[in-house]
Amino acid sequence: MPSQPQLFPDHEPTVLPPPPAESGETRRAAAPVWLQRLSLFVLVLFCVYLGVLVMLIPWWTRVWDHNLFIESHPTLAAIVHNGAVRGIISGLGLLDIWIGISEAVHYRDYRG
Repeated sequence: MPSQPQLFPDHEPTVLPPPPAESGETRRAAAPVWLQRLSLFVLVLFCVYLGVLVMLIPWWTRVWDHNLFIESHPTLAAIVHNGAVRGIISGLGLLDIWIGISEAVHYRDYRG
């Protein structure tokens, strides 16, 4: 079967060298410090707001117990009205608050 090409050629594939760095600048420019701090503030605000919302909604009976979507699915309603499920969802809210505060505590400016 000499007319068929080889499945695995004997030679190594050629690798192109990396492009040369122009004017000695190989690093990316860092975002300005004010933009880094603004994005941190927005992230922390979002995490804390969402965490408080997720933590409190399961215990807000007007929203949680009288939800038309949950009332139309009885099996889901039996699960969601369980106190342990409400506690787990509130725990996720606390975790989200903790993530936001942790981001604020461990923040470092990048001045590359």
